[in-house]
Amino acid sequence: MTLLSSHGRDIAGRVALPLCLAVAFVLYTGFLDGNPGVASSAWAERPWHLFANALPGLLLASLLLVLTRRAWLSFGIAFLVQGAVLAVSAIKMKNLGSPLLPADFRMVGQLKNGGLHLLGGYLPASPLPYLAILGVVALIVLVARVEPPLFARRTHGRRLVSGLALFALIGTLAAGVPAWSAMYNKDRLGMQPWSAASNAGYNGVVTTLMQFRLQNAGKKQKADPAEAQQFLAATDAQLRQHMTSAAANARQTPDIVVIQSESFFDPAVIRGIEHEDFAPNLHRLAQHASTGQLHVPTFGGGTIRTEFEVLTGLSLRYFPTMQFPYLQMQAGVMPGMVRVLRSHGYETVAVHGNDAGFWNRTAAFKSLGFDRFVSQPDFPKGVRKDGEYMADSAMTDEIMSQLKEAGPPRFVFAISMEAHGPYDKSVNIDTKERDAIPVPEGISDDAKLQLRNYIYHMRHADAELGRLAALLRQRERPTLLLFYGDHLPALVETYDKAGFVDGKTMLTQTVPYVLIDAHDDGPAPVKADLAAWMLPGKLLEQAGIHDDPYFALTQVVGQQLASLTHAPDATEAAEDDSQSFTDTSMKNIAMLRMKRKLEPLVASYATPAAETAVRRPGETGPATESAAGAGQ
Repeated sequence: MTLLSSHGRDIAGRVALPLCLAVAFVLYTGFLDGNPGVASSAWAERPWHLFANALPGLLLASLLLVLTRRAWLSFGIAFLVQGAVLAVSAIKMKNLGSPLLPADFRMVGQLKNGGLHLLGGYLPASPLPYLAILGVVALIVLVARVEPPLFARRTHGRRLVSGLALFALIGTLAAGVPAWSAMYNKDRLGMQPWSAASNAGYNGVVTTLMQFRLQNAGKKQKADPAEAQQFLAATDAQLRQHMTSAAANARQTPDIVVIQSESFFDPAVIRGIEHEDFAPNLHRLAQHASTGQLHVPTFGGGTIRTEFEVLTGLSLRYFPTMQFPYLQMQAGVMPGMVRVLRSHGYETVAVHGNDAGFWNRTAAFKSLGFDRFVSQPDFPKGVRKDGEYMADSAMTDEIMSQLKEAGPPRFVFAISMEAHGPYDKSVNIDTKERDAIPVPEGISDDAKLQLRNYIYHMRHADAELGRLAALLRQRERPTLLLFYGDHLPALVETYDKAGFVDGKTMLTQTVPYVLIDAHDDGPAPVKADLAAWMLPGKLLEQAGIHDDPYFALTQVVGQQLASLTHAPDATEAAEDDSQSFTDTSMKNIAMLRMKRKLEPLVASYATPAAETAVRRPGETGPATESAAGAGQ
C-alpha cells in the first residue's frame, strides 16, 4: 500500500507541473492578447474562446515536452513563440490597422531579398525589448542545462506515438485541414471576416490566424464558363459598340510611362490641413488630363496588390486567397497589359530602385512579359538617397534614359521608393523644410513627426511628376504618362484622431491618378473615379490599342463595379441585383482570364491584327498570340 501510494504521488507530481504550466500558458495568452485585443476580464466570460486562442501554443509545448522530457524548457519556448507572434501582430496593428494574418507568413521568404532592411524599419528603436528577449532566451538556456527530465527516456513506444500524434495535429492545423473548422467554428466562436482587426479584438490574434487560415479550407474556386458566356451575350451590343468607338482613336503609337508612386495620396483630405496644397503639380496637370480617384486593394502596404491589378487588369476581389499575388502566381505566362503591348511591337521595361528579388518581382515580371527589369544595382553608382531609400529624382532620370526617339515604342513601368515607410526616421532629409510642414492639432508628437516626414517625401514625388511631364513634352515622340498612388501611407494614429474630410475611414479612402497625353493627340480627357484593375484598359485605349476584348469589357462594366472596394477590412455587398450579377459574372471571367481560358469565349470580338511573336527566350506558353487575345 505504501509502495502504491508513493508511486501515485510520483505520477501526480509529474503530471502536476505540466498542468500548472499549461494553465499559466492559457492565462498568459489571455493577459498578453490585449493588442489589438481582448480585455483580460472578457476572457473569464468566454473560457472556450480563451482555450481556443491558446491551443496551438499548448500543442507546441506538448510536442516539445515529449521530445525534451523537460516541462520548464518546453513551456518556456512556447511562451517565447507565442509572445513573438503577438508582438509582431501588435506592430502590424499599430502601423497598418490589421493584425497578423496567415498570408503574412509568406513574407518570411522575402527577408533575404531586401525584406529584412525594409521590414526591420518597423521594429522598436528602443533596446529594451531586445534585452528582454535576450534575457528570456538566456533563462531558457539555463533551465535546459539544469532541469532534470520529467520521465524516463525509454517509454516502450509511448513517446514515439505521442510525438507523432502531436506533430500530426500541429501539421494539420498549420496546413488548414478543414476538420479543424469544428474547433474554430465561426458560429460557436463568432467571426467577422470583413474585419480582421475586429475579429482579433474579440477572439484574439491566434484564433484569428486559425479562422482566416480555415476560412476557405477545402474550397476550390472554379470558373463557370456558361455563366461567363451568358454575361458576354447580355453585354454583347454594349461591348461591340464600345470597341468600335475606341477604334476611332487612330494615332501615332506613343511611348508609355507609368509611375506607381509609393504611398502617394493628397494629405489635404485629412481634417485640419484640408486647405493646404501639398500636390500643386498633380492639381495643375489634372486640369487638362484624364483624372479621378482610384480604389485600390490594399492599405498602408502590400504594394504588389495594386501593382498586380494595374498590370493584369484582374481584380483581386475575385481571388480572395491571393493576398500576395507575386508570391502565389503559378502561371509561366501571365495575361495582362504588358503582353498586349508586346503584341503591338512595344519593348517593355520595368524600373525599380530596390532589390529585384523583393516581392518575387524578378520571376513575376518575367511571367507578366517584361523584356527587362532595371533594379537598384543597375542604376548609376552613387545615386542619391532621400530618406531611407532612392530619391524619386533618380527614378525620373532613369526613366528618361530608357526612352528613345527612334526604334520600337517603349513601355516603361516605374515603381518609386522614396516615400516608403516607416516615417519615424529622419535621415538624409532637410529637417528645416520638414519641420515647416503644417500638420493637424490633436495628434501626438510622434504622429506629427511621421506625417511631416511623409509629406516631405510626398511633395518630392509631386515635384518629380511635374518635372517628368515637362521633359516628356519636350520629346518629338508622343508619350503617355500615367501616375497613381499604390495605397495610403500607414499613418494610423493621424487618421484615427484627425479623421478625413469626407467622413470615411482610412480603409475606404482612395488615391489619385492622372493620365497625361504629353502631345494632346489622343482622345479628350475624361474625369472619372476608377478601380485599379480598370486603369490598364483605359491606358491602352488612350494609346490607340483597342483590340483586346477583356480590357474593353473592363471599361464597359467597370464604372458599375469601381466602388466595390476590396481593402483588407472593407467588404461591401453589391447594391442591387444587376450589380450582383455583373460582379459574379466578372469573377468568372477574371478566373477564366487568369487561366488563359477566356480566349474562345471572346474570339468573335477580335479585330484584325497582325500576329506578333511575343514569347521571349526561356518563357513557356504559345510562341505567338494575337493582339486581340494576347496572354489569355
